Amino acid sequence: MPSKTSKWIFAMGVFCLSCAAQQSVEVVREKEKIDVAIGGKPFTTYYLDEAVAKPYLMPLRSAHGTIVTRGYPTGNNVPAGSEHDRSFEPHQRPLYFGHGNIDGLDFWGEEVFAKYFNDHGKQAYGRMALEKIDEAKGGESGVIRAEFSLKGPSGRVIGEETQAFTFRGDEHTRVIDCEFTLRATHGPLTFGDSKEGTFGIRVAKELNSPPSKMVNSLGAEGEKAIWGKRADWVNYDGKVEGEDVGIAVLDHPKSFRHPTTWHARGYGLFAANPFGLRDFTRDPNQDGSWTIPEGKSLTFRYRVIIHHGDFRQAHIAEAYQKYAAEP
Repeated sequence: MPSKTSKWIFAMGVFCLSCAAQQSVEVVREKEKIDVAIGGKPFTTYYLDEAVAKPYLMPLRSAHGTIVTRGYPTGNNVPAGSEHDRSFEPHQRPLYFGHGNIDGLDFWGEEVFAKYFNDHGKQAYGRMALEKIDEAKGGESGVIRAEFSLKGPSGRVIGEETQAFTFRGDEHTRVIDCEFTLRATHGPLTFGDSKEGTFGIRVAKELNSPPSKMVNSLGAEGEKAIWGKRADWVNYDGKVEGEDVGIAVLDHPKSFRHPTTWHARGYGLFAANPFGLRDFTRDPNQDGSWTIPEGKSLTFRYRVIIHHGDFRQAHIAEAYQKYAAEP
């Protein structure tokens, strides 16, 4: 049994994860984007271009300024020749939320990139249309809250979505608290069973596994042991531009179907998906679909931590316990 002293040391260690001085956050809104800077240094941009099917954050940077997400697509443009890479997947934005089957519409893929998909079939695409920005402000933390309509190809609204982000950072880390709320405002809203979803990050190629490492909260390592499995968190870490750096995504206990299953791939897709049970288990009798009754809502909560060093040096397990204790 641990001694009182060892328990005290552990508690102090967890407490001191947040001891570093928080840096001020600046949030600057322009017509089709919102820039976020932490400690006077660029961190990310929230893109809201109406020509793009969904909003996204791009890029994500470490506290040292290292970009830890891939550099495309920008808008609807992709690098020439990239389609020859089997893991190209241009709809996988640096950080985004969507699902491959919401009322039969694909909000994960994007119609502008349809020529790159071989297995999409006849499924129609949906898009998220910005309705208003509720909040965009800086300070000790930065906050962005935006409202969207979920629309089909004919412009028919099937539901509404709120995306909310809180940004913080210190000299070692960058943190984004992400909350996505879907509301069934135009009849019931059904998330179909699909592996194509749902909260996604596409990491820089240097963080692909291999050469870098994937690990989850249960200690499993690598895509084979992590893909489709439930876990409180997953972390990718490695070396990017000479920096030892990592990204962790934490699933809050109050998020839907916690602990979530993970559509996490070695080629760099890092996604939490609580709906793809049939694909993940390869059991045709499984059904991960979920219907939000009309007038009700469904909320997903995640914390993204961009950290220096590997997951042990960054105390990700302890950081998760702290996050899980938050209401």
